[in-house]
Amino acid sequence: MADVIPGKVCVSCGRLTSEYTEFKCPKCGKSTMIRCAHCREISNIYRCNECGFEGP
Repeated sequence: MADVIPGKVCVSCGRLTSEYTEFKCPKCGKSTMIRCAHCREISNIYRCNECGFEGP
């Protein structure tokens, strides 16, 4: 049986993280955004896969 790695993938940097914030897209509310603590701290840009909204 394979080991399960806890965490989610950050939409800004693409890294697996266990320290993240999860929220719906502020524009369309359809896509769930996952952002790691580091990307939030440096205001790395994220993009919604559904509507293309970009945020800091």
